[in-house]
Amino acid sequence: MSGDGTICIRGNEHSEGPGGVAVGAPVHRGPVLTSAYHLGLPGQEEPGADFYARADNPTWREFEAAVGALEGGPCTVYPSGMAAIAAVLRGFSTPERGVLLPSDGYYVARALADEELVALGIDVAYCATAGDWAEAIATARPGLVMVETPSNPGLEVCDIRAVAEAAHEAGAVLAVDNTTCTPLGQRPLELGADFSLASDTKAIAGHGDVLLGHVAAADPLHAERLRAARTRGGAIAGPMEVWLARRGLETLDLRLARQAENARALALALREHPAVRDVRWPGLADDPSHVPAREQMRRWNGILRFTLPDARAVAEWLDATRLVDSATSFGGLRTSADRRARWGDAVPDGLVRLSCGCEDTEDLLDDVLGALDRLG
Repeated sequence: MSGDGTICIRGNEHSEGPGGVAVGAPVHRGPVLTSAYHLGLPGQEEPGADFYARADNPTWREFEAAVGALEGGPCTVYPSGMAAIAAVLRGFSTPERGVLLPSDGYYVARALADEELVALGIDVAYCATAGDWAEAIATARPGLVMVETPSNPGLEVCDIRAVAEAAHEAGAVLAVDNTTCTPLGQRPLELGADFSLASDTKAIAGHGDVLLGHVAAADPLHAERLRAARTRGGAIAGPMEVWLARRGLETLDLRLARQAENARALALALREHPAVRDVRWPGLADDPSHVPAREQMRRWNGILRFTLPDARAVAEWLDATRLVDSATSFGGLRTSADRRARWGDAVPDGLVRLSCGCEDTEDLLDDVLGALDRLG
């Protein structure tokens, strides 16, 4: 099997002629933007794979094949990460069997469950990412378990393999939000999960110009079910956005390497700064999440967190930096920071989620630490 970088660039290309490609085929394919396709005359032939753009699109298939090759299972693309989460929550939870979610995971996923699923008579239960999932599953007896590891924004980690075993023993399916890791950093399907999903707005697209998400499934029947629901519901991604994400995917391997290098350097430096406390990055050998993360993650990433004294300190620090954007997304080329309490997360007012970009490490260290030195 090809390596990560090769799959990111080449995807799941097929041999179509002498030398591996059809003569005259473009090296860099563009997006297919049409909404309709030519059909055979009535009575002459059945429609091919493409007949109407709500059902399928060649640009989708290229992206889904590449991401599916990285994930290890068939992939379905969605117009955002939340659309991917919603597809799994709505499609695999029932009033007979509820859903179990991380209490410290992405807050919008919790809001969807509390406001929409509960209204449909579906029981919603919670467990902390670093909590006892086996006990929570045994107590709640859910039909769907969803974890986010490392969690956003706390960077806590749970044992995917152990949660999968407990979920399957209870007759549930397990979905893993893999946004912070990407399939290069972690492959939940190989660890026993039934679904691996992510906001591709973040690291996979990587350039801050796309909203996108995906779900990869271990069972092809689950993938077919998701795709059928996508076609019926119309929650489809635009081919231009998918093409941009496919282009961004080509540099994911390289970007993650620099982001992890920057995260390690910053995490080590921030721990020594007097204005900073509670630095967390799973790649640090003494981080509380390091051991379970090391067992299941294939490589480290660029997301870390730390806490400043209060919201005002965060604002002053951000104002003093020149290489850190105040933004609520993460995983891109540019370093960004978000004070997570502003969104309602149950975290200290001064907690910062920092997403390291691909700037030169020394430049980023000088900027971040210099701005901290200027705090009052």
